[in-house]
Amino acid sequence: DDVIHWLLELGFIPSFCTACYREGRTGDRFMQICKKKQILNCCHPNALLTLKEYANDFASPDTRRLANALIEKEIKRIPNKVFYEKTLEYLQLIDNGKRDFRF
Repeated sequence: DDVIHWLLELGFIPSFCTACYREGRTGDRFMQICKKKQILNCCHPNALLTLKEYANDFASPDTRRLANALIEKEIKRIPNKVFYEKTLEYLQLIDNGKRDFRF
């Protein structure tokens, strides 16, 4: 919690994401997505989703407050409307106890 809190204070998004590995986006497949500059559509939302899960399940109240504030700020930076709306939906589902969402 101390390290996550510190990273949040610095404005970083601590990510617990393993989506690319679990979705098979490794090696050449991962590089193709990166070269097309589409990885941002996965990484940024996934980082926010995994941070939300951490905040809800493990964070101290103060760390949870910082995480939620950062998520509120960062979600507005998702440029793709479809990914933005789906991320909002997933964040709500996480608040309702669901887990393991990924792009």
